Amino acid sequence: MLPLRDNVPTRSFPIVTVALIVTNVLVWVLYQLPDLNGSVTELAYQPCEVVNTCTTVGQDWEVTAITSMFMHGSWSHLLGNMLFLWIFGNNVEDALGRVRYLLFYLVGGLAATAVQTFVTLAYGSDADAAIPNLGASGAVSAVLGAYLLLLPRAKVLTIIFFILREVPAVLFLGIWFAFQLLDGSASIAHPEAGGGVAFFAHIGGFVFGFLTVKVVQQRQPLSPTH
Repeated sequence: MLPLRDNVPTRSFPIVTVALIVTNVLVWVLYQLPDLNGSVTELAYQPCEVVNTCTTVGQDWEVTAITSMFMHGSWSHLLGNMLFLWIFGNNVEDALGRVRYLLFYLVGGLAATAVQTFVTLAYGSDADAAIPNLGASGAVSAVLGAYLLLLPRAKVLTIIFFILREVPAVLFLGIWFAFQLLDGSASIAHPEAGGGVAFFAHIGGFVFGFLTVKVVQQRQPLSPTH
């Protein structure tokens, strides 16, 4: 399922969401594309950094846990994350306010990284722990969890098998989360089948967003239009 837009307006221009998208794109185009492997070695996060077993040397994990949130592995990786952030982030920003939303986004990304790190170190091999973790998906997942709690009755225009359909946000995000749980569970038993996707970062970010958004919410989002 590919989302195209939702039906919830915002009170003002989502400047933080746009700034995050622009930052991610600039990091990809200006820093990563000229030397993708070098950028990953230097600033992507590896779970093995936490227990000092990495064979490649980059920055400390306290640094890479942040920088990795603004890095991606391919154009499709970048564009997919930014599409989800644009569609769902503007309404969460509207409900939280700009400063709180930015902090929520960053802390959500760190929470996602922490969950993925725990699962990798507890159930994965040394090779798994050395796989670079990068991408905005953990932080974006926190935004999705927040959106689900704030706007479960919103509608999301979605492409489903080349057909345009409006589906309730609770259904769209519920199915998305169910796939993360399914694929995450499978990746524990068969890590090679996961394709390097950090499913537990998605799960951790989503749960964090769902559980904490009400703590930092400043106002109700606008109602969906019809």
